[in-house]
Amino acid sequence: MTPALEIHKLHVSAPGQAPEAGIVRGVNLVLAAGERLTILGESGSGKSILAQAIMGTLPPGMQTQGEIAVWGLPVVGARAQALPPLWGRQLAMLPQEPWLALNPTLRLHPQVAEVPHFVKGHAWPVARQTANRALAQVQLLHAARKYPHQVSGGMAQRVSFAATCAAGAQLLIADEPTKGLDAALRDQVADLLAAHVPAQSAFSDAPHALITITHDVALAHRLGGTVAIMLDGQVIEHGPATEVLVRPQHAYSQALVQADPARWQGLLQPVAAAAAPVVQAQGLAKSFGAEPLFSNVDLSIAEGEIVAVTGPSGCGKTTLGHILLGVAKPDAGTVRRAAGTPPHAFQKLYQDPPAAFCPSRSLRQCMNDLIRLHRRSWADAAELMRELKLGPELLDRMPGQVSGGELQRFAMLRVLLLQPRFVFADEPTSRLDPLIQKTTMALLCASAAAHRFGVVLVTHDAAVAAHAAHRAQFVRFGMQTRA
Repeated sequence: MTPALEIHKLHVSAPGQAPEAGIVRGVNLVLAAGERLTILGESGSGKSILAQAIMGTLPPGMQTQGEIAVWGLPVVGARAQALPPLWGRQLAMLPQEPWLALNPTLRLHPQVAEVPHFVKGHAWPVARQTANRALAQVQLLHAARKYPHQVSGGMAQRVSFAATCAAGAQLLIADEPTKGLDAALRDQVADLLAAHVPAQSAFSDAPHALITITHDVALAHRLGGTVAIMLDGQVIEHGPATEVLVRPQHAYSQALVQADPARWQGLLQPVAAAAAPVVQAQGLAKSFGAEPLFSNVDLSIAEGEIVAVTGPSGCGKTTLGHILLGVAKPDAGTVRRAAGTPPHAFQKLYQDPPAAFCPSRSLRQCMNDLIRLHRRSWADAAELMRELKLGPELLDRMPGQVSGGELQRFAMLRVLLLQPRFVFADEPTSRLDPLIQKTTMALLCASAAAHRFGVVLVTHDAAVAAHAAHRAQFVRFGMQTRA
């Protein structure tokens, strides 16, 4: 049977970059019909660029060498053919950023229904029924009439998943499909992904295959199949998940698999007994229309203290953070902030970093704007870039030309340069691989202690909450409980 995907000696390089020094270098992969391939690797290792090369959606100016064939059709190389006829039918991609993938002016249900109508040619009544089933699969039928800005990042991710899968494409590429989801929803999405490849699909008339790009080792375990680990643009290890994830051979693979947040130690320093509160909230409540989010929330964050806020997707964690920052008003309750604190000392690390950057200005221009406006120095920025493992060559790229994890670290760089008093960190490491995740959280913890700013850390990872926060607070729909 024709393989779902064949990649032979693929190189992808930026403008003016030699192929041997490219972002992707010498990749060889074959994915048979009925198989699952999970690509693991750190942020910036080339995973998403590889996916974009397969999809034919590389940023302008990127150069490719080598060959890619999808279901036997050459899409990169001397015999390459146009990709659009394949999109949605034989090839589809679940993008990494749901914030960019969804139409902000359209309710969620019609966004999903458009896919079977326009891609598969189904009549609108049938397409709407398909959308109902797709949203029900990801437990979001109740949100069908909402707009994207009215749901959480995790909910938007599930809507994007439902819309992508509604096309029924034979080869599905899922780019970080579980970022920002709690463990239960992560496992649910993993099971839905696995169901895309039926056990007997290799012998059916419509074979399917799955490529999942992730830094989540737990997701790779759950999906099984084959695993490829990328580092610095190359595939350094490739084989069955039962071997690569249990007995990795390469030193980086071993470190990646073992870098579990449950093993983190020594990230936190004690909060001083006399530490003054930087923000205090009492009796907070918030609803959207007739739908209550939370009520009776009491919270106090002291200088140098990190408090983890956890809870199911859509329970109002981000809204709570916006109230603490002063950019949203509660329906009830009060918020008191430290006297004399300038507005820019209250900062947010966004769950979706593209929301924090101007897409038409390079990262260097974005940094220059901040440094000039707030009278900071490039020397301090350069030191933080080294600590965050951000190469200086990234500064001359646009926000859309770096990985989601790299952009999230640039967002953290800007926040730390502003010397904040309070930081609302909304899933700040959900796009980072375990090794960079630990480094980044260690820097945030050390900075909070050294510069005495308080942090509210939204996370779905219980291990991160346990090892990177002084205490945790659980929020669920309509109420709150303390850990």
